[in-house]
Amino acid sequence: MSAEATNPATPGPVVPTVARRKARPRIDLRRLGLAALLGNAARGRLPDAIGHVAEAHRAHYPDADLEPLRRAYVLAESSHRGQMRKSGEPYITHPLAVTLILAELGAETTTLTASLLHDTVEDTEVTLDQVGEEFGAEVRYLVDGVTKLEKVDYGAAAEPETFRKMLVATGSDVRVMSIKLADRLHNMRTLGVMRPEKQARIAKVTRDVLIPLAERLGVQALKTELEDLVFAILHPEEYAHTRELIAENTARADDPLADIADEVRAVLREADIPAEVLIRPRHFVSVHRVSRKRGELRGCDFGRLLVLVNEDADCYAVLGELHTCLTPVVSEFKDFIAVPKFNLYQSLHTAVARPDGQVAEVLIRTHQMHKVAEAGVVALGNPYAQAADAPAADTADDTVDGERADPTRPGWLSRLLDWQKAAPDTDTFWSTLREDLAQDREITVFRPDGGTLGLPDGATCVDAAYAQYGEDAHACIGARVNGRLATLSTVLRDGDTVQLLMGQDPASEPSREWLEHAHTPAARIAIQRWLATHPTTAAEELPAPVPSRPVPEPQASAPRTASAVVVDRPEAAVRLAGCCTPVPPDEVTGFAVRGGVVTVHRVECAAVAHMKGTGRPEIAVSWGDSTGCRVTLVAESFGRPHLLADLTEAMAQEGAEIVSATVEPPSQQRVRHTYTVELPDAAHLPALMRAMRNVPGVYDVGRARHQ
Repeated sequence: MSAEATNPATPGPVVPTVARRKARPRIDLRRLGLAALLGNAARGRLPDAIGHVAEAHRAHYPDADLEPLRRAYVLAESSHRGQMRKSGEPYITHPLAVTLILAELGAETTTLTASLLHDTVEDTEVTLDQVGEEFGAEVRYLVDGVTKLEKVDYGAAAEPETFRKMLVATGSDVRVMSIKLADRLHNMRTLGVMRPEKQARIAKVTRDVLIPLAERLGVQALKTELEDLVFAILHPEEYAHTRELIAENTARADDPLADIADEVRAVLREADIPAEVLIRPRHFVSVHRVSRKRGELRGCDFGRLLVLVNEDADCYAVLGELHTCLTPVVSEFKDFIAVPKFNLYQSLHTAVARPDGQVAEVLIRTHQMHKVAEAGVVALGNPYAQAADAPAADTADDTVDGERADPTRPGWLSRLLDWQKAAPDTDTFWSTLREDLAQDREITVFRPDGGTLGLPDGATCVDAAYAQYGEDAHACIGARVNGRLATLSTVLRDGDTVQLLMGQDPASEPSREWLEHAHTPAARIAIQRWLATHPTTAAEELPAPVPSRPVPEPQASAPRTASAVVVDRPEAAVRLAGCCTPVPPDEVTGFAVRGGVVTVHRVECAAVAHMKGTGRPEIAVSWGDSTGCRVTLVAESFGRPHLLADLTEAMAQEGAEIVSATVEPPSQQRVRHTYTVELPDAAHLPALMRAMRNVPGVYDVGRARHQ
């Protein structure tokens, strides 16, 4: 991308020995901003400020009509006039830079027009209706899709709900997300003018949401630069170290990748295969990952060879020559041409070894594959133009085996749009979206009828059932995986064939246990929604291992003799205080109460300070035989199905006898559990508390401290 990072504080990339591709010179946005402020060009002429955009656009579309770009720029410049960015440039430089990014990726005229206007409705007096009247319904839709929701109306939910709106719009037109990605890239380039805490917040959302979306849409050129910018902000020390490694490698006189590239060129020239052989330097995050994987880096680790050919068949011809004439590393071979990735990516991956042991990775693809690998859905141009001219029967939303046939609406996006409708609130949507996008690998499983299902890595038969049948999967009773009967908890592998066995009873219902095996948001949300609307049935599934009576208050505790305790008064009865439930080896003290009973407290108990303050004398106590003890524990957890059963089972396995328990009503999805338990020996207490903390969803376990 050739839009300039205007903030000098943002670390820039080290220039590698060999450029990735023929790069256009960086545009001086200060000069561009000055041109924008000098006024509009004569009517009908293209303003100077967007000359570089027009040049990049014409490189992909020589016959493009530039009049919409001229009119969009004139409207954007006049409406943003007087507005300045925090970096000091006129605001118009931002939509210009975003549009340039998209133009160089190969976006068509409608996308570029909308990109120039993408902030007008949000930040100026221009309305969506005006955009529609002037530029048509498509541009209006794209501008609306990327327009943020007002914080005044949505408060803290504004950002998540804006993304939800944007994703829904992307489901109908992927160009919405391409504009948003380019917009975020330019904002990340100039993020250094923000406060550090705001930089970190924006970088985390970029890492968790925008980068995975760029990956899924195949826009690698944007994804890799966003990764590096996030890396620099969130991990500055590791970024600086990686930068030094790249700089040191760049300064070396010898370049083993260049030697291998020359050798590959000679092999292909002798085989009479027309090909272009380039060196692709790894970006910062890629170098960092390789260094963590391989330790000390050598010259070949800083880049990869890229071989570009004209036809698909030439890719395999190149592969054959390399494996014949050089030393291949067979374990590194992957064929993403025969089986493309879910984000449209196609390429052959292999590796060859040098005599000194260095290994060079090689990517083999056609020029068109390379364009799609870099720009993803942006490289499709206007993906809806052909459908608009096609007969009515061909414009329907054809689906094949649950996946959209239209490559611009991939299966993962359809699934995301399905489950987001069922998300009960903004917090659930936002957390589930991040979790869903964090699953960075997708598997394909086959159905007996020849269809396929795309699922995230780690998905189970439960996930396959809901992916295929939606909420009708409540009636699923089993599965066959590769022809053998399997439980619904079975984890599926790439290439498995799964046959789902459905019951005939219309009143069939999901099991609460399915939640433990549901990996996809669609499955989890569907099961949770059913359980929420059938509380009686759901309650019947819960075991009742503990009484429901509350934990007794300290004053209600009956005195009991504590033979764990040696008291200075041999004739006195001893009671362990219920407010702090001391156990060995706690440091303890005692106080005389009515009836000649000595109450034993932990020294840090609040009651101790109170009684000392009233002048009540302390009685020396110490631990004797520690066999058998009673203690009250408080567990803090996030609410989830089956938690009570899991927690009490973990306690039982540690030999704890539950005397009483209370579970407070959930508050902000957090639950507080209080248990009074008998232990055979006080030495078991640390192990019991560890076992309780290890239960999924439990984030803290401590001793009860009553005031």
